[in-house]
Amino acid sequence: MAFPSPAQLRKLESLAKKAAAKAYAPYSQFHVGAAVLTASGELFAGCNVENASYGLSHCAERAAISHSVFAGKKALQLKCVVVYTPTLTATAPCGACRQVIHEFGPDTRVISFCDSEERIDVTISTLLPGAFGRGNLT
Repeated sequence: MAFPSPAQLRKLESLAKKAAAKAYAPYSQFHVGAAVLTASGELFAGCNVENASYGLSHCAERAAISHSVFAGKKALQLKCVVVYTPTLTATAPCGACRQVIHEFGPDTRVISFCDSEERIDVTISTLLPGAFGRGNLT
């Protein structure tokens, strides 16, 4: 896994932490920040935004991806997604986020970190084997 470089990883981690601090999580108190690295080297961040109707909540990973699409990256190709939670246990993306990450990069590296030394560092295909995508729509 060549992406990200050490400098990019430090920047992604910093962006994810800053994003988590901006999360709107009045119900769960579970603040999440995410940052994505695109194939063109651009970085985008997002945080979770909860809603009293839980199904309307938006995860940090999808917020970061949406941010990149909103910036005009419709042909988005993800290389890395970094997720931060201010917890003692690293938390992998939820199933919906795994599917959205796969949509924009079936080989994307996913790194989750927290306030301990624990980390998750895998590809999205490891987190979501047999994913549904453009390749199997026909």
